[in-house]
Amino acid sequence: MSVVLARNWWSLVIRGLAAILLGVITVFSPGITLGALVLVFGIYALIDGLVSIAGAVKAIQKHERWGILIFEGIAGIAVFIITIAWPAITALSLVYVIAAWALITGVFEIAAAIRLRKHIEHEWLLALTGVASLILGVLMIAVPLAGALAIALWVGAYAFVFGILLVVLGFRLRNWAREPGSRDWMPHPAG
Repeated sequence: MSVVLARNWWSLVIRGLAAILLGVITVFSPGITLGALVLVFGIYALIDGLVSIAGAVKAIQKHERWGILIFEGIAGIAVFIITIAWPAITALSLVYVIAAWALITGVFEIAAAIRLRKHIEHEWLLALTGVASLILGVLMIAVPLAGALAIALWVGAYAFVFGILLVVLGFRLRNWAREPGSRDWMPHPAG
């Protein structure tokens, strides 16, 4: 996973920018309807899922670990399908869908950060994205009936912070990969 992240730093930047956009939309449009929130979040989850799968495809081509990226990608696409297939999804159902997605991605982000710390500095940024995801998931499960406005603000604040952390991590990985000797630990493709 750490090799995949270093080589595909751009995917973190894209995911981060999409999250920032989601955060801006939800925070600066606090009167957003539940239907609009479902659609915006679903589109974000799709972008996040597709970028994760693109990273997995590149990892497969280079004979690197790809399982976590595929799982994250499938989770994002599944959330998109759920939100599009049932646009009239109840507020409580939406809360649980977002909470499950946040918990799953949070665990995988923390696991990736643990692997990454063996190789580079600033892996704590990825761990923080995982912690932010877990906090959102736990918060939404603990208070599922907080109301559409509160949920929109939580999702918006989370997405904004999450996005900034991913963009910063992506650019740090890009800079690190360009440093002499930074690729010494990267395995060469088999074959």
